Amino acid sequence: MTRRRSALVLAPAILLAIVVSSCLRARTVDLAGTRGARGTTGAEALPPPPAPPESYIGVQLCRACHPAVAATFAQTKMGRLFLNAPRDAKERHACETCHGPGKAHMQAGGGRGKGGMISFARNDPTPIAVRNAICLDCHGKGDRLFWPGSAHAGSDVACTSCHRVMDNVSVKHNLAKVNEIETCGTCHLQKRAQQMRSSHMPLREGKVSCSSCHNPHGTASHALLKESSPNETCYTCHAEKRGPFLWEHAPVSESCMNCHEPHGTNHEKLLKVAMPRLCQQCHVLPGHPSNPYGTDPPSLRFVVARQCANCHANVHGSNHPAGRFFAR
Repeated sequence: MTRRRSALVLAPAILLAIVVSSCLRARTVDLAGTRGARGTTGAEALPPPPAPPESYIGVQLCRACHPAVAATFAQTKMGRLFLNAPRDAKERHACETCHGPGKAHMQAGGGRGKGGMISFARNDPTPIAVRNAICLDCHGKGDRLFWPGSAHAGSDVACTSCHRVMDNVSVKHNLAKVNEIETCGTCHLQKRAQQMRSSHMPLREGKVSCSSCHNPHGTASHALLKESSPNETCYTCHAEKRGPFLWEHAPVSESCMNCHEPHGTNHEKLLKVAMPRLCQQCHVLPGHPSNPYGTDPPSLRFVVARQCANCHANVHGSNHPAGRFFAR
């Protein structure tokens, strides 16, 4: 009787697993057919195949028609490498390494996009995934290992949306703007605005940058964080908050972002809400400590200066045997 009852309980779960498996298999076949009809997806795009040697015209002819562009490119890191000290046959093609062979372009009389040239401009008809694949053909390792499937790749962000390789705009990383805040702030306007608040991470001062916490080229963690969690990211600088502590404050262990807004606030120490209101979001018991303005006779010692932290200074955790309440 017990076995029959167990079988009856398990039957719906087994049936559901079979249905889900069939749907996933059908979806996989459908996606494969879609890729075959429309080409590869953004994460799987490949650079154009190598062209025959006779299709290349050489950098001197490129310079003859584009002298101003060639002059600025020669001052960049990539230009100095490609034009003066190429390391392999691919780099010796210089301009044609990225833009494609120029023979058909020259025979067509020049002009943007003619002869199959890839211009990397915003209105270039070449799919963004293909353009990015050309960059990743050389820059596909290291920090860019997780680019396929990342948030930026899935949003069809082009490498040239953030980087400028033809002229020196930034001091480092060939950014499209003068620094990382301006470059990332082109799309992330809210985070850029938060940096203008009174309490902010020292990005404006140049002590840290967006890439100190995030890897814009993709990660295996949430929000493109370099570390596995927000807490691990914060601990790279705030190691004293890591613990372990004898008495742990539950919201601290869960996430630093329960109390702090890392991109900037108008409250001290990047707090989301000013104290004591921040503490009162969790501590809702009647009277002290949760209600210094309550029905009990009020005491200013609970609301002046740092409020709750006047007494509960070790709010991130305590190692004192009597530190259950995170007091001094």
